[in-house]
Amino acid sequence: MARPLSRGTCPEAGLDTDEIAGIVPELTGWLRPDPGAGRPHPWCAGAVVLAGRGRTVALHEAVGWAARYRGYDGTADAAVELPRERWLPARPDTVFDLASVTKLFTAVTAVRGVQDGVLDLDAPVAAHDPSLTAAAAHGITLRHLLTHTSGLRPELPLYDEPDAAARAARLAAEEPLTPPGTARVYSDLNLLLLQRVLERVSGHRVDRLIAETVTGPLGMADTRFNPPASLLPRVAATEDQRRPWGKLDRGMVHGAVHDENAHAMDGVAGHAGLFSTAWDLALFCRALLDDLAGTAPAKLLSPPFAARLLGAEPDPDGVRRPLGFEADQSWFMGELAGRGAVGHCGFTGTSLVLDPATDTFLVLLTNSVHPVRTWREGNAPRAQAATRLARAAKAG
Repeated sequence: MARPLSRGTCPEAGLDTDEIAGIVPELTGWLRPDPGAGRPHPWCAGAVVLAGRGRTVALHEAVGWAARYRGYDGTADAAVELPRERWLPARPDTVFDLASVTKLFTAVTAVRGVQDGVLDLDAPVAAHDPSLTAAAAHGITLRHLLTHTSGLRPELPLYDEPDAAARAARLAAEEPLTPPGTARVYSDLNLLLLQRVLERVSGHRVDRLIAETVTGPLGMADTRFNPPASLLPRVAATEDQRRPWGKLDRGMVHGAVHDENAHAMDGVAGHAGLFSTAWDLALFCRALLDDLAGTAPAKLLSPPFAARLLGAEPDPDGVRRPLGFEADQSWFMGELAGRGAVGHCGFTGTSLVLDPATDTFLVLLTNSVHPVRTWREGNAPRAQAATRLARAAKAG
């Protein structure tokens, strides 16, 4: 399968060279602590950044380390380093735990089901899966799940349950805190319920559905749940996961999913669990932009359904509600926000943004929880890089 992207120059992409050239030096600066600026720790250990426009990737570089630490000393608030010869440098093809960026793939799979007439966005969830008793009682729909308006709390400690049956029962019985459709509260539970619906309707696990619907057709060869041990030298480490900062006592997580609930679900969940590379995610962004524009045969969705997914048009109340995606969020999209950009972040330090207005896309993958989640500090580097891309597109 021919790849729809190629590496090229900023002029070839229609991007300002000076703006794009500023991204990596700024990102590199965030790899160092800056006590004078109130930042006692590095923002992340390592990162891969990719930026492009049209079919040209103008920037694809790695900085820092995919794995540098073997642990975290909570008493001293200090990292415990691996022997120097075991440090793994970040590379352009480093594989990262995507965390909540996984939600986008589940969302695309669901909207594909709507396009194919298998699912109904506005039918009660119970029409597809009657076993979801609380959702049935409150009339929660797939649209509620995909727009985070179900009223469900952000998360549940499903990892505390003794087995899969107990986890499923607890999720099915979870009551919304507010009436569905009245408030937006971002929740992992929405995508876990969506996973249940997809698996019930199809008879297949969500990892197979995503592979058949999204990653396989796009040639995303490095994107999968539960990467094999042979891939470990390319995988970025995440966290020394221990209580009290973590929710489980697993030690340094490297090559396995970081999210505790996804871990309890054998690494496969609708809200977390995918691993991928920056290039593969650029293929994903490019396919969605193409499908929205209708400039090529649809790869994932027909133009009307791509528009529905990406919230290309506001709802009657004037609010843009993409399905699964976040819209126009300046806190990580910088100056790309406000023109129709959509994207998502993941807890481990991952993010992507695609902007139909400028036909640009930005992928920033980091291991900002390495060695510990308490060192994560804001999203300023994401917004900074996105602003560079926005200005590059304007100037170019």
